[in-house]
Amino acid sequence: MGLESLIVTRPRTHQPCAACRMLRRRCDSNCILAPYFPCDEMDKFAKVHKVFGASNVIKMIQMVEETNREDAVKALVYEATARLRDPVYGSTGAICQLQKMVQELKMQLESTKARVLELQQQKDQLWSVLMNVNYLDLLSPINGGDNFCLGYDDSIAYDPDKFPVLSLNSIGMDIVAGAGGRGFECAEAHYPPIYELGRGYG
Repeated sequence: MGLESLIVTRPRTHQPCAACRMLRRRCDSNCILAPYFPCDEMDKFAKVHKVFGASNVIKMIQMVEETNREDAVKALVYEATARLRDPVYGSTGAICQLQKMVQELKMQLESTKARVLELQQQKDQLWSVLMNVNYLDLLSPINGGDNFCLGYDDSIAYDPDKFPVLSLNSIGMDIVAGAGGRGFECAEAHYPPIYELGRGYG
């Protein structure tokens, strides 16, 4: 005789659902309320039964497709809870309150968006002013003078006493060859006119 034959299997006892326990009736495997009102949720079924009645709850569940029955039961429980809390308005009062909150949040959102846009414009204006200030700093005089040219040297400014104005007819150009890259040099008035420069190179 094997060990398996000594083990006595006890049949599983079916616990009645919360609806059948409250209604004091036998709960079998075909109970339509058992999947939605377990035995430990007596309070949930009590609210639904008090507002709608057990027979009406069964009818409403049967009218809904099986895939949507769980959501339907949740809606019934919510409606029953709201009705017991507020017998006059029920869930309508909660819905109106939620709609009011949604409108207030929308207004706050629009106000926040407008504020963000305003701050962005202020940021752009400040950035533009900062860029202009940096540009003026680059153009400002280096040694405190009135000239805005970078690297300007006052020692090379034109002085009419040191550098008198000479006409083209009173000066000539002397080409200095091999003078260390000095190029052209201004000469005295006794040098040949400018138009005679190229004769020695033809």
